[in-house]
Amino acid sequence: MTDNVTLPKQQGPGEEPAGTGEALLHVEGLTKHFPIYGGFPIKRKVGAVQAVDGVDLSVHAGESVGLVGESGCGKSTTGRLITRLMEPTGGRITYQGQDITKASRKQLAPVRSEIQMIFQDPYSSLNPRQTVGTIIKSPMEVNGIEPPGGREKRARELLETVGLNPEHYNRFPHEFSGGQRQRIGVARALALNPKLIIADEPVSALDVSIQAQVVNLLKKVQDELGIAFLFIAHDLAIVRHFSQRVAVMYLGKIVEIGDRDSIYNGPRHPYTHALLSAVPEVEIEGAEDRERIRLQGDVPSPIFPPSGCRFRTRCWKAQDKCATEEPPLVQISGNRDGHLTACHFPEEPTTEDRGEDIVLDPALAALEDGSGADA
Repeated sequence: MTDNVTLPKQQGPGEEPAGTGEALLHVEGLTKHFPIYGGFPIKRKVGAVQAVDGVDLSVHAGESVGLVGESGCGKSTTGRLITRLMEPTGGRITYQGQDITKASRKQLAPVRSEIQMIFQDPYSSLNPRQTVGTIIKSPMEVNGIEPPGGREKRARELLETVGLNPEHYNRFPHEFSGGQRQRIGVARALALNPKLIIADEPVSALDVSIQAQVVNLLKKVQDELGIAFLFIAHDLAIVRHFSQRVAVMYLGKIVEIGDRDSIYNGPRHPYTHALLSAVPEVEIEGAEDRERIRLQGDVPSPIFPPSGCRFRTRCWKAQDKCATEEPPLVQISGNRDGHLTACHFPEEPTTEDRGEDIVLDPALAALEDGSGADA
């Protein structure tokens, strides 16, 4: 396999500079609550899992936006809501000025071909009973698209585009490795010349040695075809390499969003600081030490999220105001334009070592201090 491939130029979204003009996709107050039923003999609603709760996000033509956060924060659910694979509980999804939040199947038909998705698991996202050629051709058949030279020719071209041999057209998914299967998923997503691709942790199930190849392929597709990406991941290093803007999500809400440099070099939300401090790094002599933050406890239950700021139960700066008032997602003094943070008491815009590690787990702090050595 090789990534040294030339992609055909696609006109349209790539002609507009990324991040300028009207947003290709705009999400406002997006909400998804999964009901919980209980009781006997009559089932009744007793609660709800607040998986996504009031997300505001935009993606411009040709732009790559990263969505990061720890497991269970609602990233994947957000991606499925945008593609309308799930029905939102509330909020608004606007694509190219058209409200598609409650659009019917018929109204969504022309939009679905322009918004495609790459799934997390390359093993379960491909039909094992279909050949690779059939998998790639199916979107064209469903949408009634007949490309020049026929669908088979187009499918073989796409296989070559993603670094696979066109002769693999008649093979089945079980004959490929995980990385090759994900490339097939990319080819399927490209079959309809989309303007926006939702990539739901596309490399998390792959070996580390293969991850870079797939990410570089997606980067090449994004650069040369001008396709906008919403790149969902928990690997901050990959997101930094791929995305121009980054949104940080915690317990169903976006707590910080901004351009790549301002998020990674000058974060303001305590949770973003904690995420970045957890990224492994190589110690380089003469380089400034980076702060280290150890959070205590687990993410609170999305069934009963904390009042006010949802991060306050794990935050070292929490005060009474954090429990009574939910912080709005706004631009804080000193931030770059477009860098928004939801925090009443934001951190300094730096990731340098403070001279004292923040270790919020008492047991871990005791162990590192040596006080628990004889226990």
